[in-house]
Amino acid sequence: MTRVLTIAAVAVALAGGGVAAAGPAAASVYYVAPAGSDSAAGTQAAPWASIAHAQAVARPGDTVYLRGGTYAYSRANKSCASQTDRVDAITLNKSGSSGAPIRYWAYPGERPVFDFSRVSDNCRIKGFDVTGSWIHVKGLEVKGVPQNNNLNHESWGIWISGSDNTFELLDLHNNMGPGLFIQEGGGNLVLNSDSHDNYDPRTSNGAGESADGFGAHISAGHQGNVFRGCRAWWNSDDGFDLINAFSSVTIENSWAWRNGYLPQTTTSSGNGNGFKMGGYGGKYVTNGAKHTVRGSVAFTNRASGFYTNHHTLANDYFDNTSYGNHPDYNMLGISSSSAAIGLGNLRNNLAYTGTLLSNMTGTNAAYNSWNLNISLSDSQFRSVSTTGWDAPRQADGSLPVLPNLRPASNSTLIDKGTNVGLLYNGTAPDIGAFES
Repeated sequence: MTRVLTIAAVAVALAGGGVAAAGPAAASVYYVAPAGSDSAAGTQAAPWASIAHAQAVARPGDTVYLRGGTYAYSRANKSCASQTDRVDAITLNKSGSSGAPIRYWAYPGERPVFDFSRVSDNCRIKGFDVTGSWIHVKGLEVKGVPQNNNLNHESWGIWISGSDNTFELLDLHNNMGPGLFIQEGGGNLVLNSDSHDNYDPRTSNGAGESADGFGAHISAGHQGNVFRGCRAWWNSDDGFDLINAFSSVTIENSWAWRNGYLPQTTTSSGNGNGFKMGGYGGKYVTNGAKHTVRGSVAFTNRASGFYTNHHTLANDYFDNTSYGNHPDYNMLGISSSSAAIGLGNLRNNLAYTGTLLSNMTGTNAAYNSWNLNISLSDSQFRSVSTTGWDAPRQADGSLPVLPNLRPASNSTLIDKGTNVGLLYNGTAPDIGAFES
């Protein structure tokens, strides 16, 4: 029988303190390992082999530790009904509860790698299909999800339709479609995760046109989805894509660079925006959602750093830095008469190098670098390097602290912004994503 521990006792057991006595409300801790067996006990000494078996046993509040190593998949958990069907390699459909999520966590200090590159099913493939709610997935690497024919758009590393889930410290890469995609559900948090080098050579609407880093295309009634502390780079399409999202999404303290190229090259591929902040296929809709991006950085993307993409509402763009994009900020919106207009509320944003601005007429823009007549030069920054942004994260999983694009000590960007309700140092916010 699997040992039963209180969550507070987990750290003690991992540190060698043994097993603590558990009360009737105690949660269980289970283990899965690449060399395990689903007929084993699920303990640290006798782990299971699959998440599927762990899910069948786990209850709200339980923790499933995934040991390091490679979990290789060669087929989905059901057959394709047609070449345009959708199938899952792993389905997480059992929900936790508020305050007691089911946790699927990397064992401390180890990296579980889920490799789907050998999945041969001839239809659209989801590496992980998360339909449950109150689930916390942490510390996994997800790679190689294929698109095995050219009759479909993309496949997906992780597809989400549940609510109130947390996806933390994920490394999503080399998938033939978005690394992580929120289709439905509200209250999901994507935290301190990376999505990079995704490319879809067999997509039906053209090679490279659908592999975003992160996507959220949510229907109405599913508020509260947040991307925080995430990085997206060298994805063949966009870094972050909110097209067709009818519920509000917030992106904060996130970075996007070199999107719109074939991975690890300068060969043009898909759209190439850092942050694509909505839009409904170039059409005006009456029930669109307002999105927010704040404290974020876009640089050297093939197209726009921050792009409104024919959105129908004025999104909020607060405290962002855009460097060397084309343009840095493109506020192309659409009116009820289908006319092209500028849409957006912009405060404390920085645009430097690249082609700076497009479609600004009609926006609500103030206290940005271009409104304040600040003379920008490289000397305003501690560094303008575009390398090193993929450096290891801090111990708590947050973004690395780099000198890149941060104000120099004597920069005229310091204390020139206006209060938009975000934390800042000094007498007023600095211009851009970083406080001095």
